[in-house]
Amino acid sequence: MGNSRALITRKAELVFPELTPQADLDPKVSRWKPWSASFIPRKERIITPEPKDATVEVVDVAKTIESAVLSVRNLHEHGDLYLRYMRARHDVFIVQKGWNLPEADGMEFDQYDTPLARWIALQIDGKVVAGARIAPTTALCGSHSYMLRDAQLGMLPSLPTDLLYETAPVQKDIWEATRLFVTDAVPSDQRLAVQKRLMQELAAATCSVRATHAIGIVPATFKRWLKRIGMTAVEMGPVKLIDGDKVQAALINASDYFG
Repeated sequence: MGNSRALITRKAELVFPELTPQADLDPKVSRWKPWSASFIPRKERIITPEPKDATVEVVDVAKTIESAVLSVRNLHEHGDLYLRYMRARHDVFIVQKGWNLPEADGMEFDQYDTPLARWIALQIDGKVVAGARIAPTTALCGSHSYMLRDAQLGMLPSLPTDLLYETAPVQKDIWEATRLFVTDAVPSDQRLAVQKRLMQELAAATCSVRATHAIGIVPATFKRWLKRIGMTAVEMGPVKLIDGDKVQAALINASDYFG
């Protein structure tokens, strides 16, 4: 029992950040206040860079990080990268973490992987090692909108309803970030560089769709690790213990990195 628990803990630590469904914490019903714009730090000048299909950054003398922002409009330009990205998600969230998620042909997916989304994929030597997904908070597909809002509305039994202090935003300038991960193929001495690059690419992708902020569930220590790369965020919900890790909802100012 002790060895199994230690192994599970170690596997959980390999994933960053923890954007996890919750099965162990009973949902709590809260009274929600109207969304307040005062929670959103804004800058006088917002720079929205053009989307970049791929960029390269040297991690060390032997390896490089290649990044791509995928959409349904450019999938054909990247070969099988989308398939490999979805399979990397399967390896992380289903195989390693044991989450009960939809899967097909070795790929993990859910109801939020729609043509409205963008998928960020990082590669080293042709292998997907990290990724994330962003989608607009104005999204609507059938009865679903976006993950945090659906959780608040009690539509996701695996997530608590009180992840946010206020009513979930529905605004064009706020996109939701989910499914952030770094695989265990990344050596420990390179994980920080990959994590940093992932957050930078997430910010760039957010700004490229003319949004200024990304909202999502991140480690409770988010302020410290965002500060390292010159980004800021504010907490939007209480600290939760999910899958053994302390996490909370945060609103990331994506324009910080480009201002």
